[in-house]
Amino acid sequence: MNPPSATSVAPTIAAIATAPGRGGVGVIRVSGSDLLEFARALTGKTPRPRHALLTDFRDAGGQAIDTGLLLYFPGPASFTGEDVLELQGHGGPVVMNLLLRRCLELGARLAEPGEFTRRAFLNNKLDLAQAEAVADLIDASTQAAARSAVRSLQGEFSKAIHALVDELINLRMLVEATLDFPEEEIDFLQAADAFGRLARLDARLAEVRDRAGQGKLLQAGLQVVLIGQPNVGKSSLLNRLAGDELAIVTDIAGTTRDALKSSIQIQGIPLHIIDTAGLRETDDPVEKIGIARTWQEIEKADLALLLLDARIGQTEADRAILARLPAKLRRITLRNKIDLNGEPPGRHTQGSDITLSLSAKSGAGMELLEQALLEVAGWHQAEDVFIARERHLQALEASALHLAAARAEVETPHPALELFAEELRLAQNALSEITGEFTADDLLGVIFSRFCIGK
Repeated sequence: MNPPSATSVAPTIAAIATAPGRGGVGVIRVSGSDLLEFARALTGKTPRPRHALLTDFRDAGGQAIDTGLLLYFPGPASFTGEDVLELQGHGGPVVMNLLLRRCLELGARLAEPGEFTRRAFLNNKLDLAQAEAVADLIDASTQAAARSAVRSLQGEFSKAIHALVDELINLRMLVEATLDFPEEEIDFLQAADAFGRLARLDARLAEVRDRAGQGKLLQAGLQVVLIGQPNVGKSSLLNRLAGDELAIVTDIAGTTRDALKSSIQIQGIPLHIIDTAGLRETDDPVEKIGIARTWQEIEKADLALLLLDARIGQTEADRAILARLPAKLRRITLRNKIDLNGEPPGRHTQGSDITLSLSAKSGAGMELLEQALLEVAGWHQAEDVFIARERHLQALEASALHLAAARAEVETPHPALELFAEELRLAQNALSEITGEFTADDLLGVIFSRFCIGK
């Protein structure tokens, strides 16, 4: 992705950079070219670079709108690489909107979502992975996710990707240098340890994929849906996991009519727990709507917790629920209410199927559930993960597939080194999509449109 040409001048943009609502301080950010005159028109003063100026912000008639701090960051030493002004005033929505309107009167236009960060990317202040980490840091729902987002923002993810790209480039140079000498190709590559380099690339890519996969868990978490027949303890389990009385619990079947949602975290992993209406045949029109919504939540979930009454065990109705679940949906079976039959907590594993015995009411066996949730999620404790998104994982997977194709080609009896070289090139391009060095404009539009306005 190339930055704008030096002859093009981007329009000045402005936006409120703080969250909506009342607060002690509100910030408006302005970015553009040659903003000193803009600052003088707004305040009647000339700010010094990177010094806070206490001043009045004035309307077109010279009346004070607010008193606050003006910060001036001349480009290219600014977040966007352009001249940037930050207006720090009082955080009331009326005052902020008056200041923003004055900035628009002075020639700025309202910034689009993510436009400040997009300009930072286009002006080579951030690469694409770092730009995405800005939004991920803002959206982080756990401390672990925030730390990983900072790690990516500081460039650790990008450094790992660049190291892989550099190794690929060196290997490509070696391979392509042999193409003019077909009679000595394989011998030359073996002498240069090309195949050893490919194996080491595979191993390092696998390590980066693992760290990125852990970061994706921190960023998105898991959607966990509680399902089962009425009155098996789904609402009690939601309350136990959430640590609060979110759902009404009674002995009356069908109490829960709609999906109730709560977000918790286990070892820094966000879990979005959804309690649903009990699945059964019913003539109640309201309960029917709740059951239909249950199946909608199941379609969107990453994991289903199927609750059974431990005193009864699995019934034909439970088997019918299991048969209707999407094939790709992971599930854990929970034998609940062991406090009523005196059964101890426990775990039974058969292949990939996990069954736990616990009591949502007393809390017995809940530590087994937490361990199983992390296990199914694929989480292992690590301190060096970096935040990642689904597109990053797809790019890493594509690169791994191209490396596998390259390895398969050279392992054939009569390898075609042109195909080997082409697979290496495609692997490099896939990795470069992560940092934005090989990225389509339409993808950039999708990425930055999901940012908040003012960032």
